[in-house]
Amino acid sequence: MGALDGIRVLSFNHFLSGPAAAQHLGDLGADVIAVEPLNGAFQRNWAVGNRFVDDTSVNHMTTGRNKRSIAVDLKAPAGLAAVKRLIATADVVMENFRPGTLDKLGLSEADMRGVNPAIIYAATTGFGADGPYAKRPGQDVLLQAMSGLAAHTGSMEHGPVAVGSVPIDHHAAALTVAGIVAALFERERTGKARRVEVNMLQAAMDLQGESITAWMNGADRAGPRGSDGMANWFSPAPYGIYATTDGHVMISMSTPADLARALDLPDVAGFTATDGFERRGEVSRAVAFGMQRHSTQEASRKLQAAGVWHEVVQDYDALRQNPQAQHLKAFTEATTQGGSPMILLSHPVRYDGETPPVRLTPQPLGRQTREVLAEAGFSNGEIDALLAAGAVVETDRMRG
Repeated sequence: MGALDGIRVLSFNHFLSGPAAAQHLGDLGADVIAVEPLNGAFQRNWAVGNRFVDDTSVNHMTTGRNKRSIAVDLKAPAGLAAVKRLIATADVVMENFRPGTLDKLGLSEADMRGVNPAIIYAATTGFGADGPYAKRPGQDVLLQAMSGLAAHTGSMEHGPVAVGSVPIDHHAAALTVAGIVAALFERERTGKARRVEVNMLQAAMDLQGESITAWMNGADRAGPRGSDGMANWFSPAPYGIYATTDGHVMISMSTPADLARALDLPDVAGFTATDGFERRGEVSRAVAFGMQRHSTQEASRKLQAAGVWHEVVQDYDALRQNPQAQHLKAFTEATTQGGSPMILLSHPVRYDGETPPVRLTPQPLGRQTREVLAEAGFSNGEIDALLAAGAVVETDRMRG
């Protein structure tokens, strides 16, 4: 049983943020139907690192579980009519195209509400439905640049740095899920069916809420990034990544005196917590000197003995052996449709101590086309006619 059992979601999403949001809803029990073009959605045909396993893209692995797939030609009148019949059965319709894209196909919000006034309509865009930037491409690294995230990452000595993943896409997905669940709750109480809008620009800003708010309200700063090894511009030293003889250690919030005691640094032993703010460079340079005299293991032992919050900097490979990740069952092992092993990230929320199960691994394109249409009231003859006309397809094809 899931919290969203009985809720049907039609997902017209592609790329990452929209499909990831739809996957979260599927994890919670919703019947998520991915409505894909005849050649498959983008994330099925493209993969980060160009990595496919048995023709299943790692992007489809990332966002494709707990969904059924139907492949439809929305430009074909029969295909469009079929989708409208599906909309009549849905609770939620999701899409993350540029504003106006579905309108041109005859699937505007007004068109959909004409079929089903009770739907929750959820749109995830780069910059919102209107405004001067509405038609711009909303891609994660571009939003990192515009939102200040890149400018505030890296060091003053070496310039801005892009975050090495796609945090804005994932945060936009989480916000979309929160908005849809809130809208479903309101509809249950009041009968009102809302439009839910999430844009990546505000998602990027929300992701930086603490630092943006401090900056906008006059917090002291010498620049947008940390210097002398500091991880950012706003924290007291030491706060950042420090090199050892054989690796790196991240040091979190602590006082200069704590580090002086741990690393035998008499020059900063008398520094106060306030000096951690006002003399950041001196403290951070002293800590860097102390850390580079020790191996990672030695430094970690000394920091732990002094009660200094820290972690060894590790790569993704260490996550598989991380005892807490293992305890939380943060990875799910499954198999592709071709039978090869694949590793998925588990749903990140627990309910009464349990993680929602993977009911469906990422499915082949159009695997459930006939099944979904039959549930919407299509006869076998109607489905056969749609297949024969090429308005829909039912296939195990996984990659374009």
